[in-house]
Order: sequence, then structure tokens, then C-alpha cells
Amino acid sequence: MDFSTLQAFAKVVQTGSFTRAAEALHTHKAHLSRSISQLEAELGARLLERTTRSLSLTEVGREFHEHVLGILGAVEQAELAVQHTQAEPRGTLRLTCGVEWGMLAVSEWISEYLRRYPQMKVDAEVTARVVDVVHEGFDLAIRVGALPDSSLAARRLGDVHYGLYAAKAYLKAHGHPASPANLSEHPLLVFSGRQPLSHWTLSRGADTQEVPLTPTLRATNSFVVRDAALNGLGIALLPRLIADPALAQGLLVGVLPEWTPPSMPIHAVFASARYLAPKVRAFIDLAVALQHSPQAAIKPKSR
Repeated sequence: MDFSTLQAFAKVVQTGSFTRAAEALHTHKAHLSRSISQLEAELGARLLERTTRSLSLTEVGREFHEHVLGILGAVEQAELAVQHTQAEPRGTLRLTCGVEWGMLAVSEWISEYLRRYPQMKVDAEVTARVVDVVHEGFDLAIRVGALPDSSLAARRLGDVHYGLYAAKAYLKAHGHPASPANLSEHPLLVFSGRQPLSHWTLSRGADTQEVPLTPTLRATNSFVVRDAALNGLGIALLPRLIADPALAQGLLVGVLPEWTPPSMPIHAVFASARYLAPKVRAFIDLAVALQHSPQAAIKPKSR
């Protein structure tokens, strides 16, 4: 049993396919299949259940996979301990982020990162699903919102700020709400995750009010909500980065600007803070610098 076979087994499990694993490892599918079969023969146990359409771990395979991940992780940590003294990032940075934040900011971070470190490569998965950073082999994930308890390390990059907005034509036709209590008299355009929001929370100094929601539109994408507001369909709560271009063009108008929704934290999430690879540390440091720079490279984009 050699190290490359363990890497191959882990890659097959990660990708769920001999074909995709072979492509990722730059080898032939037949060679990879033989290696796994030889591993099973050496262990005297079937690790994978294979059908023409699916691939899954057996019970023994699941236990073996956990041990293999531990071995590979220990070797990676040993390599990182050596690389830690090297200032220059190298290799491929694998990161994942949500669709909206990928469009708003992470794409700019990646571009600046590649400009500064031309020897680097970036593999970015922009997706609506929550990726398992460790088991899927990512270096880091960019997450917006409160983080669940986990064994992952995290560094706060900044905050997403929000506001209330509506089209100028809508407000001309329906009037401006005088207070948060009046918002329920208007069609409300709501962004939320899979669990619908029951209310908006708005604050003005020490005063906080909750606005119950019976939305005219609920969407899991803020750009959909922004477009509905641009089309005069109601009042929307939006990230400022999304609303600012339309605000500058006079297409949207701030509603109750003295009342602010709570901001949401942005974190970089990664497997371990003890031996952070230079490529990961460089990206996180760059993201923090851009997020807080008065001349930030992150510019609001119209979509």
C-alpha cells in the first residue's frame, strides 16, 4: 500500500467517479481502477460498491476513508510546516463561495490575486450549495452570515451592509413610508435563504423595530430582488453593493435611510490556522486589504 494509492482512493471518493478522479490525477481510468482493486485485494475487503451508474463507500470503506483522510491531512500539515517559512505562494488555490458574493467581490479578489502572484493558479467553485471544505479538498471558502459551530478555522474579512430601496417611479406613485410600521402597507421584495424570513429588523440608534413580512416576492438571489425593485414592484432590502450602481444612476432611491438593517459578517473558512499555506494566507490578507481599503478594488457592479 503506497501513498499514491491512498491519494487515488481519496480522490475517487471525493469526485464520486473513476473518470473524474482520473482526470483530476492526470491518469487513465483503467489504471486507477486497477489500483483501487489491488488496494481492496491487499486489505481483503471491498471498499467501494460499483454499479454502472453510481459509486458508493461500503461500511468498511467509510471507516477506511476516514483514516486515509487523517493520513493525507497529516502529510499535508507536514508539508505546510515546511512551506510556512516560504513567503511566496505557489501551486493552485482551490476556493468556493456563494453565487452573489462571487459576483460582487470574490471575482475582483481573484483577479487582483492573480495579478500580484502570476505564478499562481486559482480553481474557484461558485455555487449555491454549502461545500464541505475538508472532504471536497478546498483550501478555503468565503461565507456570508453567522458561521455554524465546526472544527474549521475562520478569519473575518469584513461585513456586508444593507439598506431599503425602491424605484423612484414607485415612490412617486405610492409615496414614501414615514416609519418602519408603514412598510407593511407596501409590497415587500424579500431576499432569504431556504428558510423564509418572518420579519426585517431595522435600527435607528438605540431604537429597534421589527417589520413582519408577507412578501410580494421572496427570492434566494438578491439580484432577482433588485430587478423587481427596479421594475417598480415594491420596496426591497438589498446589499448596498448591489443597490449602489442603480442608486448612483437615479434608478433606485433609499427608503427610510435613517433606519438600517443589521450587517452580515464575511468570513474566510479553512481547515487549519496552525500551518496556513502561503497561498491561502496571501489570498486572505489580500481580501481583508481590499475589503477595508478606501480605494477598494471591490467596486459595485451593475448586473
